[in-house]
Amino acid sequence: MFNASIYRSYDIRGIVPTELDKEECYHIGRAYAKFTGAKRVVVARDMRPSGDEFEPELVRGLTEGGVNVIRIGLATSPMFYFAVHFFGADGGVMVTASHNPGQYNGLKMTRAEAVPIAGDSGLMDIRDLAEKRDWEAVTQAGKTEDKQIKDEYVQMVTAGFSAEGLKIVVDAGNGMSGYILKDVFERLGGEVVPLYWELDGSFPNHEADPLKEENLEDLKKVMKQEKADLGVAFDGDADRVFFVTDQGETVPGDITTAIIAKEVLAKHKGAPVLYDIRASWTTPDVIKEAGGEPVMWKVGHSLIKAKMREVGAKFAGEVSGHFFFTPWFAESGMLAMGHVLTVVRREGKSLSEIVKPLLRYVKTPEINYDVPDKEAAIARIKNQYSDASRIFDFDGIRFEYEDWWASVRPSNTEPKLRLNMEAKTSELLEKKKAEIEGLIKGDGK
Repeated sequence: MFNASIYRSYDIRGIVPTELDKEECYHIGRAYAKFTGAKRVVVARDMRPSGDEFEPELVRGLTEGGVNVIRIGLATSPMFYFAVHFFGADGGVMVTASHNPGQYNGLKMTRAEAVPIAGDSGLMDIRDLAEKRDWEAVTQAGKTEDKQIKDEYVQMVTAGFSAEGLKIVVDAGNGMSGYILKDVFERLGGEVVPLYWELDGSFPNHEADPLKEENLEDLKKVMKQEKADLGVAFDGDADRVFFVTDQGETVPGDITTAIIAKEVLAKHKGAPVLYDIRASWTTPDVIKEAGGEPVMWKVGHSLIKAKMREVGAKFAGEVSGHFFFTPWFAESGMLAMGHVLTVVRREGKSLSEIVKPLLRYVKTPEINYDVPDKEAAIARIKNQYSDASRIFDFDGIRFEYEDWWASVRPSNTEPKLRLNMEAKTSELLEKKKAEIEGLIKGDGK
């Protein structure tokens, strides 16, 4: 079985077993070995039941391709990235479908130092090799060794942080963060109320995707019952995290980026900090105020990580709840949580009080439009707003005026355009939103 559609912009994901099965995982292992020439690779998996079959077949494909495999077993994606760095491996493969529903599984791949293998950096070459299934015998098969990284990772993400005196509700969504949260809070302190920490790849309570507000309903309900100081929600593989204030408001990812950036810059004055093209003006404002250099860049973890290395950034954050740290330039929802908890504890203020002065402008959530001809729509928008004071023409287009801005990005995989906007008043925001919607739909002037 070969299905080209499971090879996406950043990883491999498909429905089990119709789109992705254990046989395909074997061939992907062989293809990874042949394409990368790696000698020593980390392999990990999340809690999805199909991983019981997928991970051994992936390992068989790798070892029959001559690769020595370090198996770390169950892990969050950030633990996996850290392990590739920690063990000095040539790369890694993790069996996970991130926040996708339970019927999915997939694989994430890296080179050494957790550098992602994405659609524009080798994933499609691996796809083509997997399709051919042309495997020659290797002179010596690889060996496997089992190692653990959990203790080292927990120590790293808790060092220097504290939650003492705080009451926190943490929703793991039955995803992989539940694997380490008990150990993490034993070191952080504080009073923690667990919500769905049991590992269950069928996700019986809600989708493990905190970007969707409906998946935060249980968290907010328990927070209210417990009179908690704040709430924390992780996605399925724990590479994304969102925070909820004591007032029950979800903190936008770009505002969390600003909060953490200030913390990082206290130790790294003048350092570049990356934020994505959808972010509020608040984010670069705070980075500048904290003595950093704000760098706007494209959406997508592989693109962010490459740009971080290029400019020497010490931290990066995305609106989607990915937060990236050095020295291995990868996500860690746990590190992000440590920073936020420590800020709340140190400031002696509620999270809502910390967030309120950062909500300086009026912003839309991301709005998706079905558009048959994305290029024509973007061309209309570029023509209409060619007089903008600032124009960024990467990752679609972002144009800025004195009192408002908008970003219009094409989907990589669907006939959709994604709109993000911000203005100094809600009236102006609504007016410009209607104007841009008309251009997107083709009935604007």
